[in-house]
Amino acid sequence: MRQLHRQHIWLGRFLASDPGRKRLQQAGKTTLSLMTSVFITLFLLKMNEYPSITPAIVSGMVGMFGVLIVLDDTDRKKKVTLLCIAVSVAGGITVGSLFSQHPYAVNILLVAAMFSAFYFSRFAVRYFSIGMASFMSIYFSSVLKLDASHLLWFYIGIVIGALSAYMYQFLLFKSSSYVLKRSLISFHIQSNLTFTILLKAMEDPKSSEKRKKSLDRNVRKLNEYARTLSGDINESDLKELYPGIDVSELRLYVFDAEMLIQTLSDSLKKLKELKAFEQDEIRQLLMRVIRSLRDADVLAQDYEPKTLEETERALQELRLMLADVLKDEEDLPRWIYLLRRIESISNHVLQAALTIQEALKGEREVHSEKEEEEPEEEEKEDEEESKGLKPSTRKAIQALIAGILAIVAGELIAPAQPYWVLLTTFIIMIGTETVGRTYLKAFQRSFGTVIGAIVGFGAATLVSGVKPLEVGLLFLALFLSFYLFPVSYTLMSLFITMLIAFMYDILLGGISVGLMGARVLDTIIGAFIALIVSAIVFPKKTKAKVTDTFDEFFDELGEYVETYLSSFLKEKKKPLTDRAFDLDHKVQAIKDEAQSILQRPGAMTRTGLGRWITVVIAVNYYAKHLLASSHRRNEPFPEELQKVIGVTSEKLTQNIEAVRLMMKDPSAHSSLWDLAEERREIETQAPGRLKSHIDVIHHVYYIWKINQSIVSLGEELGGKVKSEEEKG
Repeated sequence: MRQLHRQHIWLGRFLASDPGRKRLQQAGKTTLSLMTSVFITLFLLKMNEYPSITPAIVSGMVGMFGVLIVLDDTDRKKKVTLLCIAVSVAGGITVGSLFSQHPYAVNILLVAAMFSAFYFSRFAVRYFSIGMASFMSIYFSSVLKLDASHLLWFYIGIVIGALSAYMYQFLLFKSSSYVLKRSLISFHIQSNLTFTILLKAMEDPKSSEKRKKSLDRNVRKLNEYARTLSGDINESDLKELYPGIDVSELRLYVFDAEMLIQTLSDSLKKLKELKAFEQDEIRQLLMRVIRSLRDADVLAQDYEPKTLEETERALQELRLMLADVLKDEEDLPRWIYLLRRIESISNHVLQAALTIQEALKGEREVHSEKEEEEPEEEEKEDEEESKGLKPSTRKAIQALIAGILAIVAGELIAPAQPYWVLLTTFIIMIGTETVGRTYLKAFQRSFGTVIGAIVGFGAATLVSGVKPLEVGLLFLALFLSFYLFPVSYTLMSLFITMLIAFMYDILLGGISVGLMGARVLDTIIGAFIALIVSAIVFPKKTKAKVTDTFDEFFDELGEYVETYLSSFLKEKKKPLTDRAFDLDHKVQAIKDEAQSILQRPGAMTRTGLGRWITVVIAVNYYAKHLLASSHRRNEPFPEELQKVIGVTSEKLTQNIEAVRLMMKDPSAHSSLWDLAEERREIETQAPGRLKSHIDVIHHVYYIWKINQSIVSLGEELGGKVKSEEEKG
């Protein structure tokens, strides 16, 4: 069964989806917690012949919030937050029911809860959860017109909801190591799937455009999985799963495996064009390497050693073949450099896999490396925030103004249900720091609501009167909304609206076009208010935020290349894998923040942003390959090159700082270094491949590529490359 995904690509794609089953676990425990809370409370209400089901609704809300909005990073903090949410809901229900006949007081309470949720989040994420729970409980108590004389049943429902959330959050779904294990399995399946596509491409002498697109798509997916997995790996979970393995070792293995597949994917077409595969020995050796790595279940306790032994033999044969070709220093075939890079990265994967297996067998002592804290970075962020209005304060003021406008709009449009506009406005403002992000979320929410209203009205009408089926569909819609939320906010909004349609039909005994139309209109108006306020009141322009993310990327890049080049001059302390993954995360952040700008017609050419992103993607590609094909042994470095390496590092850092300055200040025109002289000096003085253990030219190749990209971007920003006279 474990081998089926290697034979059937579609099965591998399915099994690898949802890395770590995070979405399934989160959606599952949220839905189960809500259902458990509702059904237990309903059972108690029926046993005591209580006439209303509203305590069950409140209980379900607490059960849902106890999982969904508990966002702390440790179990201890999560338990405290869960208790605070329960107390907050109890307080909100009490206050809301007491003032349910005083709409102005309710208005003030709702806006105050909105403001507090955003403002106090500056101190801890817990306070946002408390504020949101308060808002929703006051909202429900005002909408449902709760009677203060029956508060006891609501308190019982709140306790049941909190206990249900506790059970699913900390008892039944308590192990985060399970998520890590599933993430590793997903990564391996996706790796094997891509290896299989590569093998089929190598077996076929013809190039297929369809296969190339499939390969590119799967490599991008693997990159996403590796990025996700790097964040899941932590010391406590790793000790529970694989006691002998260090965090740095596993991250290095994941990085090397991803880079090998990316290198093979990029090189395949070039090798075919250069007719390297016409030599059957080359093709067969590469296929042996790929097949043996695919078949190696490195993290299995009972893995077959023969698979990695086969990889070693194939790599040794490839190394000997390359050595024979490289003896002739003149007239080297162009494909030799591609094969050397593949051999180098394949060897890194093999060494990482062997290290992991040694650790699993207990054949060496484990020296656990605690990750160094970086207080300087946090201090720098605090300094930057102190220069202007804090994001939490800005968002709180926006929420205050948007809340007042939403209440006024709600009273004018639908006096009977005035708070739906406010609810939409609040939801849209969550997690939207910039105007562009707010626009995207507002559009997705509105579009998803319109489609969901149409589909939900049709489905509710179709199954109206069949209560068990409607209840089942209601919970299915709830589950799908949570499951698809990380994938598509539009789909989440669609299923939430369908859920509301089923709920209306169950509670009101029927649903009408007018009722669903009113909710759609309220949603669109609430989204519009959130967008207008974010664009007018202390707006954070998307371009400014994108520029900030570019600056963070280049800041990280400067430290990355400086650390890499300094590794030639002194003993390495630890691999750069973490920084490589950080660069990946920052590139993704740039894409996410720029999404709203790039969707505008002509934005790619008019704003120049498309060019910036292209350069950053290229630089990130070169930076990762710099590490993937680097030397990893503490070998003595040629003394005659130590000075020029230091100069190269200094000048490259200056170029990066110049680009950062010109991005933030268009009027600045900094000077740039092309590093042509340094490259010439290294390539003329470097020892030959046969005279040194370190092939210097090979290991700094991507440094020149990184600098070329940075200089190119710098020139477009107004910088000037220094002339030979200026250099002198």
